[in-house]
Amino acid sequence: MASGDIAQITEALAKTHVGEVELSYKGRGLKLDNAESVKEIVQKIEQCQGLQSLRLEGNTLGVEAAQAIAKALEVKRELEQCHWSDMFTGRLRSEIPPALKSLGSALMTSGARLTHLDLSDNAFGPDGVRGIESLLKSSACYTLRELRLNNCGMGIGGGMVLASALTECHKQSSAAGSPLRLKVFIAGRNRLENDGATALAKAFKLLGSLEEVHMPQNGINHPGITALATALKHNPNLQVLNLNDNTFTKKGAIAMAEAIRHLQCLKVINFGDCLVRSEGSIAIAVALREGLPSLRELNLSFGEICEAAAVVVAKAVQGKADLEKLDLNGNCFGEEGCEALREMMETMNMEDLLGSLSDDEGEPEDDDDDDVNDEEEEEDDDNEEEKDNEEDAEENGVNGTKDVIEEKEEPYCSSELRSFLMSPSAEKLISLGAKRIQLIEQQVDVSDASKVSEVFLKISSVYTDEPEVKQAIFESTDALLRKAFSNSHSQSYSFITSLMVNLGLLKSEDKKIKNVTALPGHLLALEHAAAQEFFPADQAGVLEAFVSRNGKVLESCCNARDALKTTLLKRTTA
Repeated sequence: MASGDIAQITEALAKTHVGEVELSYKGRGLKLDNAESVKEIVQKIEQCQGLQSLRLEGNTLGVEAAQAIAKALEVKRELEQCHWSDMFTGRLRSEIPPALKSLGSALMTSGARLTHLDLSDNAFGPDGVRGIESLLKSSACYTLRELRLNNCGMGIGGGMVLASALTECHKQSSAAGSPLRLKVFIAGRNRLENDGATALAKAFKLLGSLEEVHMPQNGINHPGITALATALKHNPNLQVLNLNDNTFTKKGAIAMAEAIRHLQCLKVINFGDCLVRSEGSIAIAVALREGLPSLRELNLSFGEICEAAAVVVAKAVQGKADLEKLDLNGNCFGEEGCEALREMMETMNMEDLLGSLSDDEGEPEDDDDDDVNDEEEEEDDDNEEEKDNEEDAEENGVNGTKDVIEEKEEPYCSSELRSFLMSPSAEKLISLGAKRIQLIEQQVDVSDASKVSEVFLKISSVYTDEPEVKQAIFESTDALLRKAFSNSHSQSYSFITSLMVNLGLLKSEDKKIKNVTALPGHLLALEHAAAQEFFPADQAGVLEAFVSRNGKVLESCCNARDALKTTLLKRTTA
């Protein structure tokens, strides 16, 4: 071998490090106030060739000490990982931003390309985020893969600054030909609330590279959850989603369920203590049935979920070969419900996957109307004006039916159908003649699930055993549901849940929704539709779970209820 080749190999080996070159002072509890106190650390940094990782967590760093360490880092171009969590214990908040700015400036000067930055458990607030703002925007973070800012007290303002910095970093790195591809984002316990979460959501949508998102305990309600859901759909490689201890309610849960459909790589979903409630859990379950083959953990604990909804969830994860844990603790099953759920999991050979149910809250009282969060009600006040208009219509004798009908150019036909819906009778339905199916298909807005449910219940309420009436009802309700189920899967789910709420099978968080008195015709029309091919089998499964477990509310029409239950079981087991 030529001497030149040997020299090249020797040089290459000299530059090659076996494993990661790390300097660690982790957890030593050092009180580092000034340059003298960090003299040894500075010397070690200076002497460490090819330093890639610096661990300073578990100590307390003053401004002067930070400046001395920063000076040593200015020539450490190979540095990739900064593990600097819990690094300012006992320091004044005013000390932290200048310390962070010194360290960040050094990293930018060195030409380092970071992959990991961990500043968790540093209570630096919004000002601390401003202390790392320049660093996050700089080329030092173009290669960042993990950003950990857990328990930093960022608040809404800090969240907005962070979002802006990430957005600018992505913009500048893209212009440089290597877009920021952040994979792990951790920012739990930061009081981000809706505005902070919404700002970060915009950055997440732009990134599109996230694989793990952890944002528990941030006081985020459904507007912020919805914004995050919309953004996360654009991150198809997402594997871990932890939003524990925020407040989804129905609106946020439905939005997140829609996002899940686009996230087929998800392995861990933690929506525990998020108040997804029964309606929201069903939406999530429906999304789970459609995919997520690699799901390992699902946490829907402490969500005010009833037993029937939990059954729907359990059935949705059946067949997930990689599933390791289903956490439904702290919900509202009652002793019998817990036992029934355990038995069902056993029949599916999944009993070992069900977590503890020791903190079950018991079955909710029938007259318990305090489920709606006061803050949720305040957020919904903006929608009151539209509802007031509906009430005005009722006072004028329209009974809110006008909104059920789409405005058409044939006023005569619309008025006929409107007349029936205002005051349903078998005679009026028959009088619509052969045009009734066309009128329903053309003039009922099936994009509004609550309106579809309303029309369905009004048509089926005039049921009699007279063949002509029965045929007219079945033809009309089948036409209505065939069109409704032809829309998106989420709208199909929305119709089923709206119908169950109207029939009293499912409790809604919307106090304004009033139950109707269940009639045999309602259930017989539904039974006829459920037997048809257009009725989705998975929606039949959802309905069957509630009819089987909450069937007492249908006791007044038990024969029709049992017929419906039999047909639903056939559809789900076919």
